[in-house]
Amino acid sequence: MLFKDVTTKHLVEVADVVTLSNPYELTVVGRYLWGEEVQDPEVFDKTDLCFLSGEPLPRCWHDSRYREKEVRRLRCGTHAQEDGDYYQGA
Repeated sequence: MLFKDVTTKHLVEVADVVTLSNPYELTVVGRYLWGEEVQDPEVFDKTDLCFLSGEPLPRCWHDSRYREKEVRRLRCGTHAQEDGDYYQGA
């Protein structure tokens, strides 16, 4: 799968999509795509990669606690002012 390095704007090929989508893995192994020769594998932080369109990777791919606020709110029944999607129960 192809991505773009945010800092250098170079293309990065990532072969292991399972590691890429695992929120407990903060890095992924990929290769820069430049020149005619295959580049050596390097370790990239997931936060330094984005899709080719410039859109960042989904938060659930690099943050293992991405739903913690929602789960706490549902369990405790708390309601914060900034929560527009507050669940009040069925």
